[in-house]
Amino acid sequence: MNDTQTLGQFITEKRTERDKTLRGMAREVGISPVYLCNIEKGRRPMTAEDTLEKIASVLLLNKEDKALLFDLAAKSKSILVAADLPEYINERDIVRVALRTAKDVDATDEEWQEFIDKLEKRIVRDTPNQDRNSDHSLKNGG
Repeated sequence: MNDTQTLGQFITEKRTERDKTLRGMAREVGISPVYLCNIEKGRRPMTAEDTLEKIASVLLLNKEDKALLFDLAAKSKSILVAADLPEYINERDIVRVALRTAKDVDATDEEWQEFIDKLEKRIVRDTPNQDRNSDHSLKNGG
C-alpha cells in the first residue's frame, strides 16, 4: 500500500480514470456531491461499508483496488481495534489478506485456534527461553 495516498486521492484518481464527474458519481453511489467532495478532499472519513461497496462497484474496481479502498477508508477514520494491532495490520499486506480471507470464508473459532496453536508451537520451538506464561488461547474464553 502506498503510505502517502489518502482515501480521497484514491477515489479521485479512480473516478477521473473512469471519466466520471463528482456529481455523476455521487448520484450513482447514492450520496450527496458535497459528501463525496469532502471525502475526496480529506475533510470527512468514509464511514459506511455499503457506501464503500457502491463506490467499488461504480468505479469497477478489481479485487486489489477494492481491498486498497477499504484499507484507505480504515486509515481515514478511527477503527476500534486494540491499540497494539493497527500498526502491525497496516504495515503487513499479508495480515490484511489473511483477515479478509478469514472474513470471506467465515472462519470458525476452531480454525482460528488451530492457527494460534500453530504459531505458538513455533514460538516454543524458536525461543526456548521466552516467557511461556502468555496464553493467547481462545479455548478457555481468553
